Amino acid sequence: MEFDVVIVGAGPAGLAAACRLRQLSQDISVCVVEKGSEVGAHILSGAIFEPTALNELFPDWAAQGAPLNTPVATDEIFVLRNETSGMRVPGFMVPSTMHNEGNYIISLGNLCRWLGQQAEALGAEIYPGFAAAEILFHEDGRVKGIATGDAGVGADGNPKDSFTPGMELHAKYTLFAEGCRGHLGKQL
Repeated sequence: MEFDVVIVGAGPAGLAAACRLRQLSQDISVCVVEKGSEVGAHILSGAIFEPTALNELFPDWAAQGAPLNTPVATDEIFVLRNETSGMRVPGFMVPSTMHNEGNYIISLGNLCRWLGQQAEALGAEIYPGFAAAEILFHEDGRVKGIATGDAGVGADGNPKDSFTPGMELHAKYTLFAEGCRGHLGKQL
């Protein structure tokens, strides 16, 4: 399959990139592949979320139903002396970068599901359940795209009745947004 842009990973970075590309041009074909069974399936943590980038990407995110429902109410920083006692650090001594006023307590998985809906509404194609298994290269060494892994392979390595071979996704640009420990990023 041929695309203008293939994005590996449907986390916050990959989905934001897909949204922005489609906002910039409706003529750009964008494909996102995600190894999880659904968008957000591999994003299990909560987070304190600073919404500046989301404000730039979707200025009306609140009206669109973004899952940022719990604003941070207070901050408390402690220095732990041992396993049973600690000392609260006065607010004026806490660096400004550690204050969370204006931020939200969120589920990253829910944010990714919402971003996935926005990307699809903008025309990006998202394929969950397809792990990028291999980087494809042109003869001159440039990245040509990725290949997804085979599906329906038994524990013994042999194809099962449900076997489906992986697909090659070629693109003018391939964006690796699989995280800092992604196996394709390590290969690059």
